[in-house]
Amino acid sequence: MTVCFSKYLMRYSLLLTALGLLATAPARAAEPVRVASPNGMIQVTVDLDSQGRPSYAVRYDRTEILRPSRLGLVLASADLTQKLKLVRADKVTAITDSYQLVTDKRSACAYKANCRVVHFAGPAGGPQLDVEFQVSNDGVALRYVVAGTSQDIQHITAEKTTFSLPAGTKGWLHPHAKAGTGWAKTQPSYEEYYQQEVAAGTVSPLGEGWSFPALFQANGHWLLLTEANMGRDYCGSHLAHQSPGGEYGIAFAQAPEGTTPTASVLPEGRLPWRSPWRVLVVGNTLAPVVESTLTTDLSAPATTAALPTAAGRASWSWVLLGDKNTTYDVQRRFIDYAATMGWEYCLVDALWDTQIGYDKMAELAAYARGKNVRLLVWYNSNGHWNEAPQTPINKLFDAASRRAEFTRLRQMGIAGVKIDFFGGDGQSFMNYYQDLLTDAATAGLLVSFHGTTIPRGWNRTYPNLVSMEAVRGFEFLTFDQANTDQEPTHCATLPFTRNAVGPMDFTPVAFSEINGKQRRTSNAFELALSVVFQSGIQHYAETDEGMARQPAYVQDFLKKLPPRWADVRLLDGFPGQYAVLARQAPGGAWYVAGINATDQPKTIRLDLGKLGLKAGALITDGDTNRSFSTREVAGGTTSITLPARGGFVVQPQ
Repeated sequence: MTVCFSKYLMRYSLLLTALGLLATAPARAAEPVRVASPNGMIQVTVDLDSQGRPSYAVRYDRTEILRPSRLGLVLASADLTQKLKLVRADKVTAITDSYQLVTDKRSACAYKANCRVVHFAGPAGGPQLDVEFQVSNDGVALRYVVAGTSQDIQHITAEKTTFSLPAGTKGWLHPHAKAGTGWAKTQPSYEEYYQQEVAAGTVSPLGEGWSFPALFQANGHWLLLTEANMGRDYCGSHLAHQSPGGEYGIAFAQAPEGTTPTASVLPEGRLPWRSPWRVLVVGNTLAPVVESTLTTDLSAPATTAALPTAAGRASWSWVLLGDKNTTYDVQRRFIDYAATMGWEYCLVDALWDTQIGYDKMAELAAYARGKNVRLLVWYNSNGHWNEAPQTPINKLFDAASRRAEFTRLRQMGIAGVKIDFFGGDGQSFMNYYQDLLTDAATAGLLVSFHGTTIPRGWNRTYPNLVSMEAVRGFEFLTFDQANTDQEPTHCATLPFTRNAVGPMDFTPVAFSEINGKQRRTSNAFELALSVVFQSGIQHYAETDEGMARQPAYVQDFLKKLPPRWADVRLLDGFPGQYAVLARQAPGGAWYVAGINATDQPKTIRLDLGKLGLKAGALITDGDTNRSFSTREVAGGTTSITLPARGGFVVQPQ
């Protein structure tokens, strides 16, 4: 009896250790460490092979999402990727958080996850590597912690995290640009087209791998990869160029991506040190990808509640009228336009300092305030990193100059700044972004970044960040016909990729023709983008004259759109083909919109009753793709047939 009882006790102890219920029990390579989501559907397994190389794998229920994938860091002083020992795995702890956002897809965010830290010992006398996992019902996050108190600068030369995808996986992937290429050497600025249904393991056409966010369909399930909670001691990263067998690694910023020729590009900092989160949004449908807030859930909260924040809608002359119309008279006209539409902002773009001047801009700001409109003004971010000539330039990189400029703008009555043409993802640029946000907040200014990196949860940490571009936006449609031809497919990809990880300043909605180009989308498709796309401040491309030519009910729809959203639901869609989303106004009513990117008609069936909509006004395509039609729809199931490259909206009644 004693022997049998001892065997039973030993087996029970091993089970508790595997489940994380015995915090101090040492884990062995033969006993993988496990942690699951609160609902048990997502499971992560952490293991160590005979050569001391750590790995992790991810399953959704019984479906393999990631095969065993590598973990580890290479420091200048130590290789923490092999010859490691699994010291212990902490007890699984429950993480809960709730917070409010003004400028993202959901206003009231709630996060629940199971957390487990796995401790690895490196070479004798060297640093210890801890890997922290947080598993929620919508995904997996992992980050590295290098413990210690050394005042010496630690240099991270490589990160060996990989994502090993099952055979047959397909991806929707954004080619990462080579630094210093493109117009005026402004790349990388995340402004390429997503490649559609790429076989896992395919090399990028630009030779620099693939950008985050990266979307994959693996074993009938969906996986979105990105990163979050970017601090000041890491660089931005992306998926490496070589991915043999569908195993994607991490690539750091390229050598030119520093704010000065000698500024830090690769990660460096003092101990204790934490990496950003590697984020894997996981689901058996696309809904978690579109609806997840993991990027902000995992990011640091704001340090003070006093930071300025405001969402809204804006008029904007530049995209259809160009540089020459950044003049006093035209901008006054666009202030009137915003006031007529009930929009909160008007953006005055590049060259305002020379074509209008500071004194006249102060006059415009005062005029706008009288109309209940606030002004945003454009700046060039430039230091040495590219050759973009637009002004104001060389005002913001130097800290003293930046703070004086921001103070001057506040005194002029300016509400915020749009800052353009950044130079990459190096660690020094991660600091420059955050310096800009910090100093703008002190001056009471909102910030929108263009020619920029992707959102990494900064709009939670810095609530004055209202939007980021990091997308091949509407302006490209004005450059050449090839871009115009790509618009439908591109727009139907973005809700599942770029816009899924944070506010996106695509600057949508144009009913007017583009000079010298043939627009491929219908006017109803363009109208739908006002709901399908989310940005903290939504800058509309259409001009005052073009808006005046539209039916009164279309104008009324754009007047009544909420300045911010409370929630989002994906109702239907497939990347690159079509997308149907519902967004909830702060008062509880749901707006619905959809686009068809294909060359064939598509029938959409909506159950409006599930959204609590008893009645609504449907606006869709008319007899031509430049006209509209409208009719009332009741709650319950509604069928809508969209023409090729058409769209629709439902306005709640």
